[in-house]
Amino acid sequence: GLVLGIYSSEKDEGAAQFTSAGDAFDRLVSGKLRELLSVCGPPLKKGKTRMFHGLHQDFPSVVVVGLGKKNAGVNDQENWNEGKENIRAAVAVGCRQLQDLEIPCVEVDPCGDAQAAAEGAVLGLHEYNELKQKKKPAVTPQLHGSAESEAWQKGVIYAEGQNLARYLMEAPANYITPIKFAEHIEQKLRSFSNVKVHIRPESWITTQQMGAFLSVAKGSAEPPVFLEIHYLGGANTNDPPLVFVGKGVTFDSGGISLKPSSGMDAMRADMGGAATICSTIVTAAALNLPLNIIGLAPLCENMPSGKANKPGDVVRAKNGKTIQVDNTDAEGRLLLADALCYAHNFNARAIVNAATLTGAMDVALGSAATGVFTNSSWLWSHLYEASILTGDRVWRMPLFEHYTKQVTDCPLADLSNIGKYSRAGGACTAAAFLKEFVTASHWAHLDIAGVMSNKDEVPYLRKGMAGRPTRTLVEFAARLSQDSHS
Repeated sequence: GLVLGIYSSEKDEGAAQFTSAGDAFDRLVSGKLRELLSVCGPPLKKGKTRMFHGLHQDFPSVVVVGLGKKNAGVNDQENWNEGKENIRAAVAVGCRQLQDLEIPCVEVDPCGDAQAAAEGAVLGLHEYNELKQKKKPAVTPQLHGSAESEAWQKGVIYAEGQNLARYLMEAPANYITPIKFAEHIEQKLRSFSNVKVHIRPESWITTQQMGAFLSVAKGSAEPPVFLEIHYLGGANTNDPPLVFVGKGVTFDSGGISLKPSSGMDAMRADMGGAATICSTIVTAAALNLPLNIIGLAPLCENMPSGKANKPGDVVRAKNGKTIQVDNTDAEGRLLLADALCYAHNFNARAIVNAATLTGAMDVALGSAATGVFTNSSWLWSHLYEASILTGDRVWRMPLFEHYTKQVTDCPLADLSNIGKYSRAGGACTAAAFLKEFVTASHWAHLDIAGVMSNKDEVPYLRKGMAGRPTRTLVEFAARLSQDSHS
């Protein structure tokens, strides 16, 4: 199979314009492709396709996909590179059509941006079907032509990183327990000599005095694990690392503050923060990025049992602060509190944490963008610029003192784990809570609850867990590594 791109004409009556690969193929078939396109209906709109059979013996099936306008670049209203997004979406649609025909190998037109084309193909074809007997046929997308093979390969690695996060988030919670999550990541990193993986047991967590993290874990029969990854890609292994921290609740029932049963199964993806940061490090290693990264993932389940946290209990975090647990379903911030304290041991260049933290984030932004709370404009601008390229957007949210007062005004302890006005500004009070455990001057908290899953909003992702914003974190790390290089 072959996927070729075509641009919409600038003027309505003008003929549509092929990419250079499309032009070359059209010449190969003596202009038949152009001829067929002109007689089979109106010009192709963005994201729409036409399929032709029998044009060439090497490619029995050819899908032509609409790429939209040729010179679409960065759209300031949308905060992304529209040209790249158009390519990702179009290529994904084309590849899926050929997959439906059970064609095992598909060549893809680079469409002027081979990295975006590869991302569209590899992300668009991914589907979690490990546990089904009837699976969709596997399709291997390849670059059509050889001119942009380096960019294509980079796109494949970026997309495979996001697909790893999607795999971990989608898998059932009885398959991805805390220990199995850690072992899966360890296995993915086994082949890299510059990576060390430490799977820390409960006894180590206890010696670290991570009382907030342990208080969540104790409600479950599954023992907690603290996963620590050291990727030493920098020229000097002593250079300050970028530290990623990810919330790793492999299943979140809400604990004693039990969630409604409807939709609770989706809480197998409540370790999305850990999945995205670990996948980012796997991708950084595959790209051989020249910087040091440390990944920290506190992994446990949040379950209701006779041992579970009770509303009103007070627990002590690693830095000595006491926390009144007014809602056991606000547990992610308890794990992160201890992990963020631990992150300060590493003289970090920056600390970035990711977590499916609050339903309030989903209410605020939906699935359009990840909410970013940060004390550093330098960090924000790097994340923002990275997200324009990847199309997996971020949006800055406030870290006002206004919210801090709502978590520090607490009857029994230094902090309450929910804001005193309950639902008001829930994503912001959660961020204010985390800020109480941060002294680093470059810290960002990414609330990824709204981008956890995809229904149909991102056209190049199928329905299911989204693995967002893995590619943005990878691009961000790549930019940071260029910074340190220059």
